[in-house]
Amino acid sequence: MAGLRAKTLMFVLVAVLATFVEADFKKNMIVTWGKDHIGMTSDNLRLVLDKSAGSAIRSKVAHLFGSVEMLIKLVPGNSAGTVAAYYLSSTGSAHDEIDFEFLGNATGQPYTIHTNIFAQGKGNREQQFRPWFNPTNGFHNYTIHWNPSEVVWFVDGTPIRVFRNYEKEGIAYPNKQGMKVFASLWNADDWATQGGRVKTNWTLAPFVAEGRRYKARACLWQGPVSIKPCADPTVRSNWWTSPSFSQLTASQLTRMQKIRDGFMIYDYCKDTNRFKGVMPPECSKRQF
Repeated sequence: MAGLRAKTLMFVLVAVLATFVEADFKKNMIVTWGKDHIGMTSDNLRLVLDKSAGSAIRSKVAHLFGSVEMLIKLVPGNSAGTVAAYYLSSTGSAHDEIDFEFLGNATGQPYTIHTNIFAQGKGNREQQFRPWFNPTNGFHNYTIHWNPSEVVWFVDGTPIRVFRNYEKEGIAYPNKQGMKVFASLWNADDWATQGGRVKTNWTLAPFVAEGRRYKARACLWQGPVSIKPCADPTVRSNWWTSPSFSQLTASQLTRMQKIRDGFMIYDYCKDTNRFKGVMPPECSKRQF
């Protein structure tokens, strides 16, 4: 009888942990700074930056594995010095983090789509792209997909980057910490545009970035007890553990390679000067 109760309890626990979180801004986000610079309804987000303050929100709950997406419209015109960020992150010095950051541009120049990943506090894994569309004249879908096998960054349904799990070979991977969802707009004119050479023009403020249709189809993090059930491939609701999500399809690989060939402007795995020839170990592994 005790064994039956234990099995029943485990079934309930797994079911709870594997629940999808269909989110909206007002219900599931809180303001972390810049309260007077944020407009937020269920389906719409408005982040404002001026000389007095920027703005930021984060999700109330954390997730371990799944898919998080948001439609984002970036600051139009001369946005030099500004950074709009959309990312997942845990807390602490050994934190995990998966980033989309959008580095502002001087008028007539393209934005920079900056991506990075931290695992157990180690980052320095930047890849950057020029957008192949105007990210300021409409909303575009930015999705982070994260499972026990790989992390994939998508833009409008096209993968642009993959970080695979090589933990068994001593390379840290973000699979043991729940991460909350963050979005922010802030001033970073010491580095954001042309290495900090182009500063924010405050006469153009306020700067505004917008979001819509935030959605988290992901496993709900409830502490370390979530690690095993969120990664369990036998749990029917854990769609992200399906073999079909452990590797990009041939079509996805073709589309991604086209973007990387035509629009990638920086890859840490090719920056031999930065690492003085001792490249990060994952750079010698199969990436996709």
